Amino acid sequence: MQGRKMNVVLTDGAELPRYAHDGDAGFDLCITEDVRLEPNASAVCGLGFACEIPSGCVGLVFPRSGLGAHYGVTLRNSVGVIDSGYRGEVCAPLVNLSCDTVFLPKGSRVCQMVVVPFVPCDLVKVASLTDTERGTDGFGSTGID
Repeated sequence: MQGRKMNVVLTDGAELPRYAHDGDAGFDLCITEDVRLEPNASAVCGLGFACEIPSGCVGLVFPRSGLGAHYGVTLRNSVGVIDSGYRGEVCAPLVNLSCDTVFLPKGSRVCQMVVVPFVPCDLVKVASLTDTERGTDGFGSTGID
């Protein structure tokens, strides 16, 4: 694999996060203890590592699609943002959206992180914005067909 290096510190007993397959955009993140989620319950779960996101990049933590599709478990905040200055343990706020109790054993892959560059912007206050074809048309403005 070719890319930037990222320093990672593991908590006791945790394994180094890894990509499941060559070419994957995200590396899998695993919980460090057993988790039992009742229907509609949530829990913030440690993922066993802290890291140094490279400067100019952000770590985006996404749910794993299979966990949501098969068990109804996803991230409570939809997508997590790990800034390059953060040095604490990366955690996952899991939520069970199903009607069934879900048990996830220690080591379960519950989410994934994609590290991407970002463009910082200088925010400028203006009186109005330029016109576009879409304008202020919001949710559903283009229909479903």
